[in-house]
Amino acid sequence: MLIAPVTITPTKALGFSHLKGLLWVDTMYRASRLLNRADYLYDDSAFHVTRQTSGFWEYLDRTCADIDPEHCTETDVGRLYVDYQRQPEHPTDEALRPYVDAVEEHGWTHPVSRRVLDLWRDHRHHLGLVDPELGVPRPARMSLEETVDHLATRGFCLDTRPDGGPVYLDPTALGLPLRGIASPSGHPNYLACTLRGLLPLLPHYDELVLVHDRELTEDHVLLQKVCGALGTVTHRMAVDRVALDGVVRSSRHGVDPVHTVAHLVDAVKGTAPEEAVRLGLRLYFIAGLGKGTGQSFRMDLLRGCVERAHGLLSRPDPERAGDLSSFLDRHTGGRGWVDPYRLTSALLSRHRPAPTRALAPRIYG
Repeated sequence: MLIAPVTITPTKALGFSHLKGLLWVDTMYRASRLLNRADYLYDDSAFHVTRQTSGFWEYLDRTCADIDPEHCTETDVGRLYVDYQRQPEHPTDEALRPYVDAVEEHGWTHPVSRRVLDLWRDHRHHLGLVDPELGVPRPARMSLEETVDHLATRGFCLDTRPDGGPVYLDPTALGLPLRGIASPSGHPNYLACTLRGLLPLLPHYDELVLVHDRELTEDHVLLQKVCGALGTVTHRMAVDRVALDGVVRSSRHGVDPVHTVAHLVDAVKGTAPEEAVRLGLRLYFIAGLGKGTGQSFRMDLLRGCVERAHGLLSRPDPERAGDLSSFLDRHTGGRGWVDPYRLTSALLSRHRPAPTRALAPRIYG
């Protein structure tokens, strides 16, 4: 089984919505691999060639030539990213070509984004997340042309570039509309980049789990249908963003410093033993908030989850909890992967004992 979440582009500060997604995927992966062969696809460089990232880099070099990446904070970078998104016109494909070539040919990352990845690596360490080797060069993916050919030979691509048009993913045989994946000049969007990473891997897996936020549901339904038609049983899990004071906002509009992972890590550090803090964060962002956006973030409830985690870890596991594999299997829903919400919520049950102390170091940090 391959678990493939949407990768966060290193152009901003990590916010609470990012953290929620990271905790869900980390828990799913670590629990599932105790039952089956499970791999985790997280390539931070996969979307460097998109306009979202390479366009931001071009903007930085054009307007902020004197920036010192070594002393940038995530908040500094996030503010610049918001400024970039507010520009009335974004750079042309021609202006982005040097950046795309540097990424494709040399695995290059802009120094500002390398700085962000370094900061994120520290956050992941403090949170006890599996290290996906941020910033490490990856094996070559399919090129755009290889991706187009691969899809076209299977009836899933319409390339109108010879007539001056874009490249489309063509799932019309599956009852879905065309979706553009590259510009007339061949500049790929994020969906094309996702396909470039997934298509070479599909023959090696029986099942694929796509994890995404609700805003990207339409495109992930497309991916699910196409990957399924190519022979891999494909599931989706949509995890909503975290509401702040009743409002859900994209990070492209900015992340308030008090709503960043950096601030949150500082706020909870030392309030309980490290393992209790890590488990408490997962109890809150997975079991407390759930998949949806029914409630806004509340620090008091998060602190309560940390206290609850401390209590759970302070006593031995009940003998009636049973062995770990059987407990995990109860939360798969008959599939090959463990549902993070069902598993984590089970730790809070007063009626069915859970092997919390056995689970915590192997799954929750």
